[in-house]
Amino acid sequence: MIGMIFLSAFKGKHLEVFKADTKLSTVEWYAEKIGGKHNGVIGLSNGTISNDHGNLSAVFEIDMTSIATKDLTGEYAAKLDKHLKSEDFFGVEKFPKAKFVSTSITPIKDAKAGSNTHTVKGNLTVKEKTNEISFDAVIKSEGGKMICMGTAVVDRSKYDVKYGSKSFFPEIGDKMIYDDFKVKFSVVAVQ
Repeated sequence: MIGMIFLSAFKGKHLEVFKADTKLSTVEWYAEKIGGKHNGVIGLSNGTISNDHGNLSAVFEIDMTSIATKDLTGEYAAKLDKHLKSEDFFGVEKFPKAKFVSTSITPIKDAKAGSNTHTVKGNLTVKEKTNEISFDAVIKSEGGKMICMGTAVVDRSKYDVKYGSKSFFPEIGDKMIYDDFKVKFSVVAVQ
């Protein structure tokens, strides 16, 4: 219901483009391995959320060079950050940007207050590998801003991120890092 109300509020309007505010927007990552987990942040370089007569679309560019660990400090954090930026993981020197381009943003029928309002599908490109992902999100418009919040699960093995992956190293045993990691985001976009 809320998703339908949201969408109907935009019907009949002309094309509106909201530019992501990279200072107000946040992107957090969460990864797990056998016996442990890590989390951190990554910066949004730029992006837009567009409303074309009620049809929403989004394009976001992620600054892979900004990936940083938050659950560790000092030399341990620096060591993990360096490793995440290396060829073992995201190879940021060669692949400094990742990109998400929506293919559909659909209101969730009978969405309840306080829950996700839309299902977002799109193409995520990391290390020049593109795969479709889908996730639910809260998308709302308030005070000349468009806000999009949600959590996506990404399978790193689809992007050739091999280190510690059982998909590439079946005999890895207890040194395995799970392929799926979560990306929690809150994007604030302004006109």
